[in-house]
Formats: sequence, structure tokens, C-alpha cells
Amino acid sequence: MKKLTIFAAALIVITLLSSAATRSKKNEISRNLDIFNALYKELQTFYVDSINAEKSINTAIRAMLNDIDPYTEYIPASEQDKFRTMTSGEYGGIGSLIQETPKGVIIADPYEGSPARNAGLRPGDIILMIDGDSVSNWSSSKVSEHLKGQNGSDLKLTVKRPWVEDSIITFDIKRAKIQIPSVPYYGMLKDNIGYISLNTFSEKSYQEVRTGVEDLVKNGAKGIILDLRGNGGGLVESAIQILGIFLPKGTSVLTTRGKGVLNEKVYKTSVNPIDTKIPLAVLVDGGSASASEIVTGALQDLDRAVVLGNRSFGKGLVQSTRSLPYDGMLKVTIAKYYIPSGRLIQAIDYSHRDADGSVTRIPDSLTNVFKTAGGREVRDGGGITPDIKVDYPDVNRLTYNVVRDNWAFDYATKYAAQHQSIPTPEEFEVTDEIYADFKGFIDPKKFNYDKVCESAIEQLRELAKSEGYMNDSTSAQFDVLAGMLKHDLARDLDLNRKNITPYLAGEILNRYYSNRGEIIYSLRDDATVDSAINILTTPRYSQILSPASKPQKETAKKK
Repeated sequence: MKKLTIFAAALIVITLLSSAATRSKKNEISRNLDIFNALYKELQTFYVDSINAEKSINTAIRAMLNDIDPYTEYIPASEQDKFRTMTSGEYGGIGSLIQETPKGVIIADPYEGSPARNAGLRPGDIILMIDGDSVSNWSSSKVSEHLKGQNGSDLKLTVKRPWVEDSIITFDIKRAKIQIPSVPYYGMLKDNIGYISLNTFSEKSYQEVRTGVEDLVKNGAKGIILDLRGNGGGLVESAIQILGIFLPKGTSVLTTRGKGVLNEKVYKTSVNPIDTKIPLAVLVDGGSASASEIVTGALQDLDRAVVLGNRSFGKGLVQSTRSLPYDGMLKVTIAKYYIPSGRLIQAIDYSHRDADGSVTRIPDSLTNVFKTAGGREVRDGGGITPDIKVDYPDVNRLTYNVVRDNWAFDYATKYAAQHQSIPTPEEFEVTDEIYADFKGFIDPKKFNYDKVCESAIEQLRELAKSEGYMNDSTSAQFDVLAGMLKHDLARDLDLNRKNITPYLAGEILNRYYSNRGEIIYSLRDDATVDSAINILTTPRYSQILSPASKPQKETAKKK
């Protein structure tokens, strides 16, 4: 009885303290909201110019949320269609990416099988009019709004086609329900290894991946490569479903932990698997995040797949949406992801910032060791570290500028206008003739060099002058160095042909075979894919997944 009385008294004290803390916190919130409200009213009343209420309040909201983490966002009613498209992968429209350029808004990439591609629109077409309205002064977002619409509604689109005579063309297009493909390509590679490229986790992704795996297994695949490179994630439920393709039904694959012990949720696979034994490799890089890391991490922790590539991004925060007044929406971080070994995926703790407000990744020296189901050592610290690391060369500045400024894109548009057909993606080559034509297409006067070396030399000249080192001899040496580092576009394009060719070939192939043509071509020289095939077809697969095996030190290099 005495123990019960003491317990009851303690419970009352805890309740009172908790209530007091809650009241204190609520009072603090109320006080600060009153301050903000009063401040804004004073500004509206006394500030010398008028204030745009919606713009200034939205700025304040976004600044506050950005100080919390980059994934907690306010989504006003005007932006919710875009958000729904991202999560569902569906919208009503013509089915094409568009791009804002100095020439105007252009058709950038009509999806395979879309109303845009079926009607005959091509990448590079410059949009002139939509339903009789000129778009010459429109932004890409405004053009996008007018291209989208009710499924089945009609649209009249007038474009200018570069490199074609009498190139003003009008298309009558019927909008459709557009399903952005999650799997742009799957197919069989050498040695009967199946390959699936997955670029997002939307409501339709599971069925697309399942269809691909079923087809590949039916056609004799002896192993599967799941390519998640550049996949920034999406829906958690989609990730859990896709894991169910390769794992026994009822397998625990993910735990999310929110505020308080009651906000913990365990996710288990709930679909019937296709094959729980077929050798499996997952490809990741720094662009693989969130749902991609859930799939990769779970398969690694359960010793179900070998992971290859570069360390993934490290996004282990769960978001949920909450309704707000006036049709607004809050996407708010509510929990953190933990994969089967107990590891936290998240790389950055946004609640602990440096004095200047910046945040950094957890250093490797502070990471912790965990064990896979079979006893292999793995580490936390954010992201998924691959079992086999693949080093890729950095993209140099010249190649970057060729791609950034649309030189490869525009040349491919010209090439497609002048060539009715090309070989298949498996056979196509950027020949000497094509590359020479591409070099001649680039106008040296319009090509934007970064001129980093030239700027550095000039800065060094000024430093030499200011410190008294400049004389005739020094000046002459600077002139020699400047001459050695002066850009020669034709020479630089020749030196960088190997780096530029994949981007140029991809753009050309896209004109004839859509995005799948680019992917097929890229697989012809892909060190990560080649390494995965080698592992899946040799005893190394079992050796890597064996608990007795040592951590992999080998590194594959992109040639």
C-alpha cells in the first residue's frame, strides 16, 4: 500500500511538472506569435512603401522552415499540383519536359509514347503559340501551366523547328493522363544478367519494377542489376513494396522513429516475392537518396544484394503532409529512418549547427559499427557505403560547359533534322565525321570558357606588382605562361573527345529512341555495370556476402 501511495504521488508530481512545462512552452509560442503579429502590423501601417503580404509572409515561413531542415516545406495551394505530380508520377498534359533558353521555351524531352512524341514534337522545337496565344514573353512555368490540363482536352501548339525549311508547324494534340515512367528501361545484358533502371519511387514504381523482374526471370536471367544511381527517392511505401519482390513476405525492412516512444513504426514486406534467391546487385551514387537508400540499405543489411558504386546521399528523414488553412500544406519531418541492422541513414544532424548556422556530415571517425544479418560489419554515419566502390573521373570544365550551354543538345537537334535514321543504340557510334561536324558547329565567339587559369594568371600578375616582384623578366615569364594556358577551342575539343562523346551520343540517340536509347548506349561502357556482371556470374558474389569475408578493399575504375 505504501509503495502504491508513493508511486501515485510521484505520478502526480510528474504530471504537474509536465503540465507546467507544456504551459510554459505554449506561453513562449504564444508570446512570440504575438510579437510577430504586432511587428507585421506596424510594418503595414508605418513602412514608407506598400508591402506585399503574401510574398513577405511566405519569405518568413520559408526562412523559418529552412532553418529546421531542407525537407520541411510550406506548399501553398498554387504549388500543390506540382507536388502531387512528384508523388504520384501522374498529371494531365502532353507528356514532355520543357526548358527555358535564350531562344525561348523549347520542347526538351517528349516522353516515349506520350501525346507530344506521338504527335511529332521533337526535342529542340521552340514553342511559339499555345491555343493562339503567343508565348514569346512567357516563363517556362507559365508555359507548363498552359500545356497541362484536363485529360482528353484539346490543345493547339505552334512551334518553330530549327534547321528545317518552312519550319513553323502547328500540332493539334489531345491531352492525356501522363504517367512519368519510373523504369525508363529494362533489358538483358551479357551473360544473362537482367538490368533495371529505376529513377524514382512513385505510386506506379512497384508494378513497373515487378513487371521488369518477372519478364527478365521468365527470359532466363541468372542475376539482376537494380540501378538506383541518381534516384532521389520518393514514397516509402513504394520502397517497401519493391523490397518485397526480393525478400520473403513479412520481412522487417525499416523502422521509423519519431517524437516519443509511441511514434515508432516497423515496416514489413507484404507482397509475394518473385525470387528470394536470384543473385542481386544494387548500383548507387551520391544522387541516390531517401527511398533509394531504404532499398539499398535493407538489401545490404539482410545480405540479399551486393552494393556497388559510390556512397549514397544520406537522407534518412521521414516527411508527412499536414493540411493548413486556405488550402495550404505543410510537408514536415516527423521521423528518422533506421534500416534492419539498426543503422541510421541520415548523414547530417540539422538540430546541431555550427556558430555560422552551417551543418556538416558526420565524420567517418565518429561512425559506429553494426552487423548485417549474416554478421558482416557495416557502418552508420549517413548514406550507404557500397561493398564495391567504383571511382569515376570528374567531369572537366570544358565538358561541363558543352553540356550546360546546350551545345550537344542543339547539335543533336540539327543532326536529327538532317538525318532520317541512325543505327540502333547498340551499334551507334560518334564517328570522326560526326565529331568534326560537331566541332565546326560550335562558334568559338559564343562558347563560354570559364577562363579560370587566365583569371588566376592575371590575379597573380597584380599580386607580383603589388609586392614588387614585377620586372621585365618576370613579365616575360608571365606572358609565356599565359600563352601556354590560352584556350584553343579546336584543340580542347579534340583533347576532351572521350569525355564529350557520351553526352553527344546520348543527345543524338534521344532524338530517335527516346531516353531508353541513351541508357542502352551508356551501358556499353559502364564500369559499375561491368563490375556487377562480373560479381553476379562468379563465386565472388557469395564471397562478398559471406560473414567470414573481409571488408572489400578493391576499387573498380571507370576507364
